[in-house]
Amino acid sequence: MKRNKPKYMQIIDAAVIVIAENGYHQAQVSKIAKTAGVADGTIYLYFKNKEDILVSLFEEKMGSFVERLETEITEIPNAADKLYRLVKLHFENLASDYHLAIVTQLELRQSNKELRYRINDVLKGYLGVIDHIVKTGMTSGEFRTDLDVRLARQMIFGTIDETITSWVMNEQKYNLTHLIEPVHQLLINGCGYSHSKQ
Repeated sequence: MKRNKPKYMQIIDAAVIVIAENGYHQAQVSKIAKTAGVADGTIYLYFKNKEDILVSLFEEKMGSFVERLETEITEIPNAADKLYRLVKLHFENLASDYHLAIVTQLELRQSNKELRYRINDVLKGYLGVIDHIVKTGMTSGEFRTDLDVRLARQMIFGTIDETITSWVMNEQKYNLTHLIEPVHQLLINGCGYSHSKQ
């Protein structure tokens, strides 16, 4: 697989920086190659074009994030704590990599329909984790049993996503991780969180 080839992650990491600093449309493949320390032609051994680089970096970064998330929440028995871990990891992940935050929150929102379709495909794994948490909470009686899972997922993902986007748009003038607790409280209250299991 190409992801195991040595220069693949070098190019991915360089692309994050170049796209974040120049914007997707102004990010030239030659600039990504230079930042990665590879020849221009080397890029095309791994990627078809710039769009492929953008989607691949999202697949790579989101894929490894979801793997870590799934591993960590497996150890946690209740839904409210699983959801806390999800918010915490997501916020910490992007707070520690501002270039990646710019790319995921701003540059991935392209109007190209095919690109959006491919990105939504990558997001399915993450949304699946949210579904699992919501269903766990409904089964255990922590969350309301009449929740609309799809609506709850949209509320959870939308809140997390918008909170991070606002932070990026405000040029990280405040500490994103300080919002973990209030966002978590808002979300579990929205799911009808109850300490006493029914």
